[in-house]
Amino acid sequence: MGRPGRLRAPGEGPEPLEALAEEYLTWLAVDRGRARSTLEAYRRDLLAYQRFVRRTGRSLGEADPALIDAYLSNRRAEGASPASLARAVAAIRGLHRFAADERGEADPAADLRAPRLPPRLPRALPEAVVARLLDSVQGEEPADLRDRAMLEVLYGTGMRVGELVALDLDDLAPDLGLALVRGKGQRERLVPLAGAARAALVRWLSPGGRGLVAARRRRTRASDVPAVFLNLRGGRLTRQGVWTVLSQRAAAAGITSGVHPHVLRHSCATHMLARGADIRVVQELLSTRR
Repeated sequence: MGRPGRLRAPGEGPEPLEALAEEYLTWLAVDRGRARSTLEAYRRDLLAYQRFVRRTGRSLGEADPALIDAYLSNRRAEGASPASLARAVAAIRGLHRFAADERGEADPAADLRAPRLPPRLPRALPEAVVARLLDSVQGEEPADLRDRAMLEVLYGTGMRVGELVALDLDDLAPDLGLALVRGKGQRERLVPLAGAARAALVRWLSPGGRGLVAARRRRTRASDVPAVFLNLRGGRLTRQGVWTVLSQRAAAAGITSGVHPHVLRHSCATHMLARGADIRVVQELLSTRR
C-alpha cells in the first residue's frame, strides 16, 4: 500500500511540519486509523507547537519539559480554552511518545497531564418536548398520579433526583406552597411549589393516590413511611426507580433519547433564564451558588 497523501489543514499555508511530526501523523492515519478531522486538528496543534519551539532555536526532537511547559503557559495566556489545551497536550504527548518508541529518544512529555475538563452540561430539552412528556402522563391510577407529580416537581423546581426521593411529608408546608429540600452537604433550602407542580402534588397526596399506595403496605422500613414519593409496594421510591419511570414515560411519549432527571433540572434553569428570570434567583432555587 502506498504512503497516504499529506493532510494539510485549511489555511495552513506553505509551512511544512518537521519529518518527525509528519511520520507521527502518518502513523496515526495508517496504524491507528484516526479520522481525517482528528489528524487535521493535530496538524494545527503541532504546527503551533513547532513554531514556538523553533523560536528558541531548537527542533521538535530537542524539546524538553521546561519548553513544553512554557508553550502551554503561553497558550493559556493567549486565552486557549481547556478543551483546546487538552487536545494540544494529547498531540504533544503522542508526538514525543512516538519519537521515544520509534527513535529511542527521551520523552520530555512523559509526565505531561492534560487539564481537567469541566463536566459537560446536559442539553436542555425544548419546552415543547417537556410539555409533551408531562402531558403524556394522564389517568387517575396511583402510578399515573405519582409519575405526573414526580415529573412536574422535578421540572418545576429543578430538584436533584436524590433530593426528590428524600422528601418527607413533614418537608412540605401545609398548603404545599413550599418544600424544604436537603441538598448536597446537608444544606437546606426552601423551594416554591407553584402552578402545575403544586396541583399535581395535591392530586398525588390524595386518598386515591399516595393514600391508596400506602394502604397496600405489608412490611416496610420506618424511614420509608413518611416518604412523599412511594413505589407501588408502599416503600420509598429510589433513585433508580425515578430513572426507570422517566425512561418509560419518555419512551411512551415518543421521546427516544436525552431524557433523565438531570436533564429536567437543567431544562428548568434554561427555560427560567430564557423567560427573563434573574440568574441569581435561579442559582438560589437550584442551590448552585458556592
